Amino acid sequence: MLLYHHTVSAPSRFVRLLLAEYGETPQLVEEMPWARRPEFMQINPAGSVPVLMSEAETGIVGAYAISEYLDETRGPIMRERRLMPGSPLERAEVRRLVDWFLSKAESDATRPIARERVFKLQMTAAEGGGAPDSAVLRAARGNVRQHMRYLGWLAHSRNLLAGDRLTLADLAAGAMVSVLDYLGEIDWGSEPAARDWYQRLKSRPSFRPLLEDRVRRVPPPSHYSDLDF
Repeated sequence: MLLYHHTVSAPSRFVRLLLAEYGETPQLVEEMPWARRPEFMQINPAGSVPVLMSEAETGIVGAYAISEYLDETRGPIMRERRLMPGSPLERAEVRRLVDWFLSKAESDATRPIARERVFKLQMTAAEGGGAPDSAVLRAARGNVRQHMRYLGWLAHSRNLLAGDRLTLADLAAGAMVSVLDYLGEIDWGSEPAARDWYQRLKSRPSFRPLLEDRVRRVPPPSHYSDLDF
């Protein structure tokens, strides 16, 4: 399989984690969505990432569709390690949290910060590149604190975010947090439960490729790759 992604796209990172947990090693192609490359637009007219090219060479567009496809095609053989629980109510809670971290938190915080601090460095002036907008960053950083409080509450209330076992919810939140942590946007001292949860998550083998990611001209803080912070 082949995955079109961007290094600091939380939905892309979510799919990378999911593929790794299911034992898949796709070929990665980094795509700059704002460039609207004609060959990529033929696969996904929306121009967004992630897009997974399946074994049948069919493009599966978006984190939600990809996660459902992988759960349906890989999940049953994973048995107790399946990343979606068995009961409808438990599955509904997982889907709610995936939507929270990859839609609400993504629009409130992760994407605006990634755009201002990373994407604009990679864009031309015609594409919207340039200096970061301090007002956008200020609002997004306030939202980061709110989302981290909610993540801390979940981590304190449950063994893992959607219950007692690892699910897509943990991977979605981990993808969001990994982007913000790479950019040094998280105050880990204020949310010890979230920190303990993330420390467990980033110790998983599936997380190693993300911890090795580097963005040109934007180095991560020293603790980013440290499994013990």
